[in-house]
Amino acid sequence: MRIGERFRTLPKLEQLRESMGIVNIEDFQKLDIRVAKVLKAEQLKGSNKLIQLTLDLGQGQRTVVAGIAETHKAEQLVGKNLIILANLAPRKLMGVTSEGMVLAAEQGGSVYLLTADGNPPAGAKVL
Repeated sequence: MRIGERFRTLPKLEQLRESMGIVNIEDFQKLDIRVAKVLKAEQLKGSNKLIQLTLDLGQGQRTVVAGIAETHKAEQLVGKNLIILANLAPRKLMGVTSEGMVLAAEQGGSVYLLTADGNPPAGAKVL
């Protein structure tokens, strides 16, 4: 197969975007991703998976419920600077309104919470 023939068989850019879930820059700019300092953390009663976090976002506090209890101990989260999605629509989980989402990476059953390098202030915007 010659190179020209090979490129003709590649999917069009739009088809590739749809299949991979690629977002454009305007969609990405809608996300308000911030540093949040964990002030308080406790496992949600009645759940093996959920931890209720009280977070400092620099301009006030916020409650976020995160499904990380199977891989993280609540008491070890206090004082950490986590990266959160701050403008996620609020959602009630087991009677508690969660006002954001903790960002994490997962591979092979391990969950890695996203944190910031250095010591940025609570509420700092992730660029």
